[in-house]
Amino acid sequence: QYASDVITATMKKMEESGTFDSLIEANGKEKAKKSNLNDILIREEEGKKEIKSLQKQLQDVKKETEIELQNRENVILYLKNELQGMEAKAAMEQRYMKKSTDLRVHQAQKKCSNAENRLNKDIEDLKRKTDEEIRVHMEIENFLRHYYKKVEEKLEYWADKHENDTDAKDKEINALKESRAENLEMLQRFASECRTFEETIIADRAQKEAERRKREQDALELKSILKLQAWWRGTMVRRNFGPYQNLRKAQEKKLLNQKSKKEKPGAKKKTR
Repeated sequence: QYASDVITATMKKMEESGTFDSLIEANGKEKAKKSNLNDILIREEEGKKEIKSLQKQLQDVKKETEIELQNRENVILYLKNELQGMEAKAAMEQRYMKKSTDLRVHQAQKKCSNAENRLNKDIEDLKRKTDEEIRVHMEIENFLRHYYKKVEEKLEYWADKHENDTDAKDKEINALKESRAENLEMLQRFASECRTFEETIIADRAQKEAERRKREQDALELKSILKLQAWWRGTMVRRNFGPYQNLRKAQEKKLLNQKSKKEKPGAKKKTR
């Protein structure tokens, strides 16, 4: 499903922008996740190997300490045996070399006492070192157990986180797909509405242009008609056509009256 989603997203990306960056990004993220998981497993294996190595070293130290303690006990036993022999020899030679024997016994006792003290001190030091080594071993073991537990918790946390992140990303991808489908549907609806509006605007502009041209044509025709009517009216007035014939007759009558008035005074003079 993840591969199918990645291929689908890549095909859509290539259809939209002609690139396959989403495939490269998905591949890089998957490689990074696998690399992180491999690093965690490698660190876990190294921790296990380190624990085994420390346990082996602790066992070697224990063995060396036991061997050294055994050697110390053998030396003490030997010195004790030697001391007993010297005491027996001193008792046998007491009659002959009492003073010398007493001196040698005293020196031997002092020497043995010093050696015994040194050996006791060494034994105490070895015991203290052994206790310290045991304590260190316990602390290291507790630390490694705690570290191992912490590593397991981290591994479980990262596994859960990986699963949760994967689910979240899948949900985001699905949401983006749904949103993209809704946006595409809305875009198609807007495009249809824009085409309708554009057609309406074009039709309205064409209608307004036709009306404007018709108004201009009507105004031009009206102007021509008015000019024609004015010319015709002037012609009728000048030539006394139609209703202006009476006006011509009235003018002629007026002229005749004026002529008659001018002629009457001249006639009287002739009669005189």
